[in-house]
Amino acid sequence: MNTLSKLPALEQVIQRFQIATRKSLGQHFLLDTSITDTIVRYAGLLEHSHVVEVGPGPGGLTRSLLKAGAKKLFVIEKDERCLEALAQIKEAVGDQLEIIMGDALEIDLVQAVPAPRKIVANLPYNVGTLMLLNWLESIYIHGPQAFESLTLMFQKEVAERIIAEPSSKDFGRLSVISQWLCECRYDMELPPTAFSPPPKVDSSVITLTPRAKPLVDVRKEVLEMVVAKAFNQRRKMLRSSLKGLAVPADELLALAGIDGSLRAEQLDVMTLCNLARHYQDRM
Repeated sequence: MNTLSKLPALEQVIQRFQIATRKSLGQHFLLDTSITDTIVRYAGLLEHSHVVEVGPGPGGLTRSLLKAGAKKLFVIEKDERCLEALAQIKEAVGDQLEIIMGDALEIDLVQAVPAPRKIVANLPYNVGTLMLLNWLESIYIHGPQAFESLTLMFQKEVAERIIAEPSSKDFGRLSVISQWLCECRYDMELPPTAFSPPPKVDSSVITLTPRAKPLVDVRKEVLEMVVAKAFNQRRKMLRSSLKGLAVPADELLALAGIDGSLRAEQLDVMTLCNLARHYQDRM
């Protein structure tokens, strides 16, 4: 029988199992149930999904995901100190929860977790971007069936780079790659006081939903190369920043119908992706 409501308060769990946060693991625990419940609502219906949570810690978000009726929840934790706290939750819910001990950066979720999959996680600040890039690679390889959606918490500045629009200071390589593969939605912002211990920065939750197909049919490695070149010196005009590619910059820009006096940040995602496609066609 599910006895989730009878579990001790998270503060008691942290004290009992002596789970002090570790800066080296980028840990900041969310203990407010109303906040974790809200995050889970942004992830949509969970009853038919295999949900993945990375870095559950003492299990605050874990409890909200289980309470929301996730078909099955897979939590990935590398901090051995948290295992007893998570085992306590598993004892309450049984097979609805599976605990995976390991480093999420080294786990292929498409292989480890059955479809359909959703990721809902308060990501460790120090590796959040790298985790997202790994999951975007999975979406590129496997298509939208890799994940139904990814509801993720990042440092606010990282979240703003992912969802940024053209002509903003945050718009860049991460914006283009994320939006090429996914529809990106800003969900909520959290102040440092929402966490224990409070981080030095604000945090934001965003949801990425894989597109049925990428915005433009271009190889990911080509898009990454062209976009990296375009944004490497973002204050330069494109006719200068794109020099050094296998196709002359002026020729490439003419093919794409782009004014060479513009800067990369002034182009939208579709235009940058089409630029990469023209480059691919001439390689």
